[in-house]
Amino acid sequence: MSRRAGVPNGAEQKQVSSMADGSQEKQKKLLASETGHFSMIKALHLADLITELNGFCGIMSVFASLRYCLGEPSDFGNLWAALAFMPFGLFFDFMDGKVARWRGKSSLMGQELDSLADLISFGVSPAVAAFAIGLRTPVDHFLLSFFVLCGLTRLARFNVTVAALPKDKTGKSQYFEGTPIPTTLSIAAVMAYWVHRGWVLENVPLGLVAQGTSLAFHPVSCMFVISGCLMVSKTIHIPKP
Repeated sequence: MSRRAGVPNGAEQKQVSSMADGSQEKQKKLLASETGHFSMIKALHLADLITELNGFCGIMSVFASLRYCLGEPSDFGNLWAALAFMPFGLFFDFMDGKVARWRGKSSLMGQELDSLADLISFGVSPAVAAFAIGLRTPVDHFLLSFFVLCGLTRLARFNVTVAALPKDKTGKSQYFEGTPIPTTLSIAAVMAYWVHRGWVLENVPLGLVAQGTSLAFHPVSCMFVISGCLMVSKTIHIPKP
C-alpha cells in the first residue's frame, strides 16, 4: 500500500514538486554511487526505516511459526507470537505513511519497500502460520501458494497503476483496486480463534477431505483462495479512508 500523499494545487504544489525532484535526483545519485558501503542507507528516510519494521514483524512471525513446528504441538506460545506480530506489522504500515506526510519526505525506494514488507507481513506470514496450524497437505501447499502469489500480483499491479487511479483534490487515490493485502489479517484473526479453542493440527475445523489420497486437503484453505481472488479483482473498488 503506497504512502504517497498529494499536496494542494497551484504555486505550492509546483514548489513542493520542484523540491521533490531535487530530492529524488539526490537519491538517484546515492543509489547509483559505486563508492561508500552505506550509500544505500543514506538514501532512506525515517518513514522507510519504519517500513523496515513492518517487514521485521513479518519475518519474526514466520520464525515463530517455524519454532512452533519444531516444538511441542501442545505449546501454543509460538503460534500466538506468530499471529501477534501481524497486527504490529499493520501498525508500522500505518505509521510509515503518517511519518512520510508529517515530514513531507519520501524516497524512491519507499513504495517498493512498502510493497515488499506488506508481502512478507500480510502474505507470506499468514500462509506460514496456516501451515504451522495444520494445513500441510500438498494441495494445501498449492492453495496457500496461490494466496501468496495473488498478494504479490496485487502489490505489483498497485505499484504500476497507482499513478493512473482517479485522484481527489489533494492528489490522493480515491480507492483501492481489489482488497488491500492487510485485509488478510481477518484470516489471522480466524486462526487466532482456532488456536484459542485448540483447533490445530488434526483438529483443524472441517477436517480433511479425501484423506489418504494425493488430493487430500483442508476445506478451510479455501478461505485463502477467496482472499487471494479478492485481492487481484479489478471490479472491486474500496474507497480510501
